[in-house]
Amino acid sequence: MNVAISLLPLDVSSPTVAAHTDSVWGVTWTSADTTLSISADGSIKQWSAASGQHHPPNAPFPSPHTLGLVSLSVAPDAKCAIYNSIEGLTSLWDLTTGEVTAKFESYVRSADDAEPSWSVSLNPNGETYASSGGSGNIFIRSAQAANFGERLTTLSPGRHKFGMYCSHSPDGKRIAMSSETGQIYIFDLESSSLATTYTSHAMHVRSLAWSPDSSLLLSASDDKRLVLHDVRSSPGGTVASFTGHSSWVLSTDISPDGRLGLSGSADKTIKVWDIGARAAVSTIQDTGEVWSVSWRPKLPGPGSVGAFVSAGEDGMVRWWRGAGGAA
Repeated sequence: MNVAISLLPLDVSSPTVAAHTDSVWGVTWTSADTTLSISADGSIKQWSAASGQHHPPNAPFPSPHTLGLVSLSVAPDAKCAIYNSIEGLTSLWDLTTGEVTAKFESYVRSADDAEPSWSVSLNPNGETYASSGGSGNIFIRSAQAANFGERLTTLSPGRHKFGMYCSHSPDGKRIAMSSETGQIYIFDLESSSLATTYTSHAMHVRSLAWSPDSSLLLSASDDKRLVLHDVRSSPGGTVASFTGHSSWVLSTDISPDGRLGLSGSADKTIKVWDIGARAAVSTIQDTGEVWSVSWRPKLPGPGSVGAFVSAGEDGMVRWWRGAGGAA
């Protein structure tokens, strides 16, 4: 069933925040109703999603890194986050105390198979995180402050293509990784084995998003498409292809009720997709490339499509809601 959606700024008194002095490369709306953003300016910040103000008020953020931050992953309970710099420094931020409790220099060649991390993803259980990078392998590492970054397991797809993006399924049973050549690999974490390979794209896949029930995976690619996969079926598992962007699709997400997809593109637009109807139901024109989008994880109320946050080239963070329902 198609959904008629009109999107407006979430809070008319503070619809946007001049969050950073350079492009925002990642943004996440947390279960605590805050938003975290990472930037090419080397900083990570936290905002109140309701007011767009710093959160907590007057609390300092971690010191900016000398290079840009390229990857962000937040725990489901919003108590901690990990983030990664462009050269591979991974940091653990305790969101309850505001302290950076651990750092891992993945670029230090302490082992033969060590490599600079690019994308990082926290396991929902909070005990481990995954990293991907130049080798095309996934490294499972400790997320505990005492031995943060210690390598526990290596998952290999058998091809050495740059691992652009990795993401745990919400149930913590699988992890997906996308490559620079368009492949998507699904690993089973219990058996540490490769379960499925998708060849849905032929160009960089820059973002992946799981459905809340961990059954569907949405991919965003430089080929201007999004592809929906059903990880329960094999081989193949491709359910639908979404077209409409005129340039690279840089980020994607699936709404907490599983009905809607979301995408941000280098064509300077945000699109909302009705997954069931396989169609775009809203397009928002932005001022620059949209590098990151994230749905509010809280289920929307009756008559509402929920809310999301976007960020990108202009350094701004913007909150949006569906008209006709409370966010």
